Amino acid sequence: MSEPFLEVNSLEKVYSTKASFFNRKPERVVAVDQVSFTINHGEAFGLVGESGSGKSTIGKSLLRLHDITSGSVTYKGQNVHELSKKEMRRLRPKLQFVFQDPFSSLNPRLRVGEALGEPLLDHGLATKANVRKKVMDVMELCGLPTYHIDKFPHEFSGGQRQRIGIARAVIMNPEFIVADEPVSALDVSIQAQIINLFQELQVQKNMAYLFISHDLSVVEHLCTRIGVLYLGTMMEMGSRDQLYQNPLHPYTKALLAAVPIPDPKRKRQRALLKGDVPNPANPPTGCKFHTRCPIATAACAEKVPSFREVEPGHFVACHLVS
Repeated sequence: MSEPFLEVNSLEKVYSTKASFFNRKPERVVAVDQVSFTINHGEAFGLVGESGSGKSTIGKSLLRLHDITSGSVTYKGQNVHELSKKEMRRLRPKLQFVFQDPFSSLNPRLRVGEALGEPLLDHGLATKANVRKKVMDVMELCGLPTYHIDKFPHEFSGGQRQRIGIARAVIMNPEFIVADEPVSALDVSIQAQIINLFQELQVQKNMAYLFISHDLSVVEHLCTRIGVLYLGTMMEMGSRDQLYQNPLHPYTKALLAAVPIPDPKRKRQRALLKGDVPNPANPPTGCKFHTRCPIATAACAEKVPSFREVEPGHFVACHLVS
């Protein structure tokens, strides 16, 4: 791998809720808690965890769709959150986002050709004379018949709409894409097609991804390194082989145990988690996972575990891992 071109250092995002009749005091919700990782050129980095773990907040923070409370996001030596609006606008084409819902992310009043061509014209990357040709080229690249160019979003299936969303990002010729659960709303057969499309585009365009998902079986096929989040905290991070063949954190083991095996004769030993996900406005002391951990000790409730490297490239935050 080449040197990382995107670095996230001690990223923190805190939301403050307003006081109400039922909640007299405003609450402080730490959505992302001191998260750090790097992404290299052409690399697909996976981010997994339950709903509400902070995955989407991190993805949007990387592209400055959210402001951050502290920490930094550095892209090619530039701190994204310190750039002026003019500088950030020049950078936008290189940093793109693929949204989870392929229908609500598209303007229902714009035809596909207009939706794909508008950002090119807006950033001066095409002229009115050649924009249609560029749109048709990217539609072919993303597996969309070009005769659909004048159709509206409601005339497409869910898988086709997601291809449109991917095409809208790819048409800007980006270097980095945040894909926020892009296959979670699709049928399994369509999911495979979209994953294959991401892999093909990665090879052809040499793009890097932050691929957000709650499904570890999906992430396994696309990503070379994976981070596991719980309540905004990175619990484990490592290469695909390290995480799938030698998971260390109890939370990672529980997530992997929930992945179904496509063989009716084989049975997987389930690692059932007790209790519910804690309120992020009032997280547990010590290790945030200790209230649900099957092997937690008294020390887990008292002291926050450090996020340390236990083998080259394999990091974990757990008192019980030596």
